[in-house]
Amino acid sequence: MAEVDAAAAAAAGAQAVQLIDGEGEFAGESAERFMTYAGVAGCGLSYAVVAIMGPQSSGKSTLLNLLFGTNFREMDAFRGRSQTTKGIWMARCVGVEPCTVVMDLEGTDGRERGEDDTAFEKQSSLFALAISDIVLINMWCHDIGREQAANKPLLKTVFQVMMRLFSPRKTALLFVIRDKTRTPLEHLEPVLREDIQKIWNSVPKPEAHKDTPLSEFFNVQVTALPSFEEKEEQFREQVQQLRQRFANSIAPGGLAGDRRGVVPASGFLFSSQQIWKIIRENKDLDLPAHKVMVATVRCDEIANERFGCLTSDAEWLDLENDVQAGSVLSFGKKLGSIVEVHMEEYDKEAVYFDEAVRKSKRQLLESRILNLVQPAFQKNLSHLRTKALEKFKTGLNQSLESGKGFAASVRETTESSLSEFNQGCADSVIKQADWDYSKILEKVRRDIEDHALSVRESKLTELTNHAKEKLRKALVEPVESLFDAAGQTTWASIESLYKRETQAILPEVFKALSGFEMGSEFSEEMVSKLRDYGQSIVENKAKEEASKILMHMKERFTVVFSHDKDSMPRTWTGKEDVRAIAKEARSAALKLLSVLAVIRWDDKPDRIENILISKLLDGSVASKSSSASSGDPLASTSWEEVHPKHTLITPAQCKSVWKQFQSETEFTITQAVSTQQAHRRGNGRLPPPWALVAMAVLGFDEIMMLLRNPIYVFLLFVGYLLVRALAVQLDIGREFQNGMVPGILSVSAKLLPTLQNLLNKVATDQQQPQQQGQQHRPPAAEAPEAQQPPPPLLLSPKSSMSELRRLHTPPSPVRRSVSSPSHSSPPSPKASPRKVAEEQKPRRAPDNESSSAYSIV
Repeated sequence: MAEVDAAAAAAAGAQAVQLIDGEGEFAGESAERFMTYAGVAGCGLSYAVVAIMGPQSSGKSTLLNLLFGTNFREMDAFRGRSQTTKGIWMARCVGVEPCTVVMDLEGTDGRERGEDDTAFEKQSSLFALAISDIVLINMWCHDIGREQAANKPLLKTVFQVMMRLFSPRKTALLFVIRDKTRTPLEHLEPVLREDIQKIWNSVPKPEAHKDTPLSEFFNVQVTALPSFEEKEEQFREQVQQLRQRFANSIAPGGLAGDRRGVVPASGFLFSSQQIWKIIRENKDLDLPAHKVMVATVRCDEIANERFGCLTSDAEWLDLENDVQAGSVLSFGKKLGSIVEVHMEEYDKEAVYFDEAVRKSKRQLLESRILNLVQPAFQKNLSHLRTKALEKFKTGLNQSLESGKGFAASVRETTESSLSEFNQGCADSVIKQADWDYSKILEKVRRDIEDHALSVRESKLTELTNHAKEKLRKALVEPVESLFDAAGQTTWASIESLYKRETQAILPEVFKALSGFEMGSEFSEEMVSKLRDYGQSIVENKAKEEASKILMHMKERFTVVFSHDKDSMPRTWTGKEDVRAIAKEARSAALKLLSVLAVIRWDDKPDRIENILISKLLDGSVASKSSSASSGDPLASTSWEEVHPKHTLITPAQCKSVWKQFQSETEFTITQAVSTQQAHRRGNGRLPPPWALVAMAVLGFDEIMMLLRNPIYVFLLFVGYLLVRALAVQLDIGREFQNGMVPGILSVSAKLLPTLQNLLNKVATDQQQPQQQGQQHRPPAAEAPEAQQPPPPLLLSPKSSMSELRRLHTPPSPVRRSVSSPSHSSPPSPKASPRKVAEEQKPRRAPDNESSSAYSIV
C-alpha cells in the first residue's frame, strides 16, 4: 500500500509547476500544492535539489525529461527556435532516491529579453546556486576552447553571483557537454577545467575569499552526451547511465555529498520564497542568517500547529471535561502522555532545523502547553482538596461516634486525609513540569485545622450546654421550692443543694474533657465557669423571686392567716384571736422578706431579720410620727456587711414593700373581724319579753286574720320554705363574708338562675307519678314513649350561667333514641322528692350549712 502511495506521489510530482513566472513573481500557492502532492514536505533532509542552466534552446528541458522522467515543456523544432521555458519550473524526479526536485531555469542569452536585460539571468542563477545541491550546466561541445563562446558569460555570471553569498554552500557543478564530436572526453575535460579556472581567477572576489580555491565552493564534474537528433538511441542510453549518478546523491561520495546548510524539506518552500525576495531586492544573501530565519519561522509554524492540535485533541478535551466534574484518577499519567505525544511530534518535524532555534521554540511550545493544561491540574488539586476535607469530616464523625477521644480522632483522621491528598497530588503531576503543590497542601492543612477547631468548639459548647442544662434542671425547681418555704435555713439548704448537684456533674465533665487533651488549666477554667453558672442560676432565681416579694408575702400571710396549724381553713366564729393570728401571719411574711433581701453564699450571720422585726413588725416604721433619722438602719440603700452585688432588696425598698403589704392585708383582717361580729349577731338569743308582748299587742289583728284564713298561713309557710331554700342555695353567709356591697352584687347575679332551678325541680317532681302510671299499662295500650328531658340538677348558688344553660338545655333526640330503657331504671315510687333533689345536687356543700340542706316538696 505504501509503494502504491509513493508511486502516486511520484506521478503527481512529475507534473511540472511554475515556481517563478517570467515577471519574477513567486507562485506560492501552486508550489505549496506541489510540495504536498509530490510528498516532498515530509522528506526531512533526505532530499536533493537539481537545477539546470544553459543557453536558450540548448535542449535543457529535453535532457531533464529524459534524465529524470519529468514532463517539462520542450521546444518544437518544426516551429522554429524560440524561448520555451519562462521563469523557473520545478518537478519531482521519478524513480530516483532520495527524493530529488528538479528545477528548469529560463535559458540565457535569449533574444526575447535582449542583450542588455541580464538582471533576471543573474537573479535566477543566484537563486539556483542558493537552493540547489547540484547545478547542471548545459553547453555545446564546439564552444569549448573559444574565448567568446557562450559558456564563458554563463560561468562568469555563476561565479559573480556566488560571491554575493555569505558563507556560500559547496555546490556540485556538473558540466554536460552536448553533441560531442570525435574528440575524446579525456581531451575536452582539461581544456574545460582550464577555462573554468581562468574565469574563476578573473572574477573579482572579496578580501575574505581572495585566495580561496575554486574547489572550496564547487565540486566540478564533466560529462558528455552525443547528439540527440543524430544519435537518439545512443543519447538515451548514455542519459540512463548518467541517471545512475543521481542515485543516493546526498550520501558521502555522491554528487551532493559535501553539501552544507541544508534546509529541511518542510521549510524548503518558505526558504526559497525568502531567498527569492532578497535576491529581487538586490541584497546580499547571508545563508547562515537565512537558515536561522527559516528555522525560526518553520519552528514557530510547527509549534503553533502542535499547539492547535493539542487544543483540539479529543483525548485532552475529554480529560478536561472529566476534571471539571471531579477528580480524575491517574490524572498526571494521562495528561503527561498527551503532552508527550505532541512534543514528540514537534521534535519529529523540527529535528532538521537549526538546533538552537529548535530548542528555543520547543521550550516556548512546552511553556504554552503547560500554561494551557495547568488550570486542569489546579482544578484536579481543588477536587482533591475538597475530597480530603470531606474525608476528614466523615472520618472524624465516625471516630467520635465510636467513642474515641476527640484529640486522638483528629490526629488519626488528619494523617489519613493528608496521606491520601499527597498521593493524589503525586498522581496529578506530569513529568514535563515541576509543578509545586506545597501551597495547596498548606491550604488543606488549614482547612482541616479550621474544621477541627470548629468541631472542637461545637463539641465543647455542646458539652457545656449539656452540663449547664443538667445543672439548671437540678437547681431551678428545688431552689424555687426552698424559696416558697423560706425560713432560717433556706440559704444553707440552697448552698448544700448547689454543692451536691455541682459535685455530681463535675466527674462527668472531667471525663468528657479528658478526650480533648487540652490540659488541666482549661479543665479547671471550664469547671469554674460551671460553678459560676450554677451560682448565677441560684442568684437569678433569687432575683426573680425578690421581684415578686410583695406577692409572695401576701400569699404567705394568707396561708398563715386563713389556715390553722393543721392546715385546715379557719372559721371565724368569734372565739379566735384575730390580732394574734394577724401578727403571726405578718411575722411569717416578714421572715420571707428577710430571706429574699440578700444573697447568702456564706455562713456569716447577719442582723437583717432582727432589724426588720424590730423596725417593721413592732409598727415603728408604720407610725406617721416617725422619720428617717440618721440612726435608722432602714434609711439606707445597702445592708451592713453585705456586698452590694448580693443585695436583692435594699432597706429602703423593704420599708416601702412593708407599707404596701400592710395596706393590702388590712382589708383581710377587717373582713375576719366583721365575720366574727356577724356570726355573733346571727347566733344571738331571742328578743326580750317586752318586745314579744309589744309584737303580740300591735300585731293582734294580723294574727287573727291569719288564724281565720288558713290559706294565708299556707302561703306564708310556702314563702318561708322558698326563702329558706334560696338562702341555702345562695349560701348567704359566705357571700357576705367579703362585705355588704360584694355580697349584694353576687346574690343579685345568682338569684334568678337559682329560682328558675328550684321551679324546674318542682315541675319535675309533679311529672314523676304520671310517668310511673304509664309504665304499668298493658303493652298493647302503651303509647310511644314520650321524649322526657332528664330532671334538671339543683346547682350551687356559685354555678355559672353557662353551667345553668347546659343543664337546662333539652337533650337531642339522637341521644334519647340511643339510650335503652333496660339500662335506665325509673325512680322508685317510694323515693321522696327530697332524696331525688339531693342526689342531683352538686356534691359541694356550704361551709356552715353542710348539714342543713333544704329542698322544695
